[in-house]
Amino acid sequence: MSLFTDIPADPIAAFDGWLNEAAASEPNDPNALALATVSADGMPNARMVLLKGHDSRGFVFYTNLQSQKGNELAENAKAALCFHWKSLHRQVRIQGPISPVSDDEADAYYQSRGRESRIGAWASQQSRAYDTRAELEAAYAEMDTKYPGEDVPRPPHWSGRRVTPLRIEFWQDGAHRLHDRLVFKRASAEAVWQTERLYP
Repeated sequence: MSLFTDIPADPIAAFDGWLNEAAASEPNDPNALALATVSADGMPNARMVLLKGHDSRGFVFYTNLQSQKGNELAENAKAALCFHWKSLHRQVRIQGPISPVSDDEADAYYQSRGRESRIGAWASQQSRAYDTRAELEAAYAEMDTKYPGEDVPRPPHWSGRRVTPLRIEFWQDGAHRLHDRLVFKRASAEAVWQTERLYP
């Protein structure tokens, strides 16, 4: 696909098309992305997470809010996302501010997870140190006993965050390293998207 002729004028629609193609070609987790945050002392940090929803409002992932990324997002409510689909030779980079999803959204997604994953959200003190694997397994067993059925409530420290995109860059591998790069950018969520093409 040539970015110069085929990509939609709406970057969210363009992302939809690329994600759908990735779902058909990537062997695992086409919704995987690198999430970059910055700590209070200015140190950047990145890790892989899964995209769990997106629409015109932004791109949603879920996490333990007391984790390292949760704390960093609380300190600096901005993030960058990077999708890389090796099978398609494509990449999408997104930047923007972070906001919480609603409790209803978080509850709905949490309840869609398997029971074991819901128990795990209670058992894991994500990003904090522990001595032996037995501690984690004991915490899991304790929560498994506390919530024996399917009714496992969402922990208060577990929810979703939405990245409202202010900049989205589509990158397509090109011959002789002459890649296509198309950027959509806007000053705010209410502003009109502007586009520009970048040298590779």
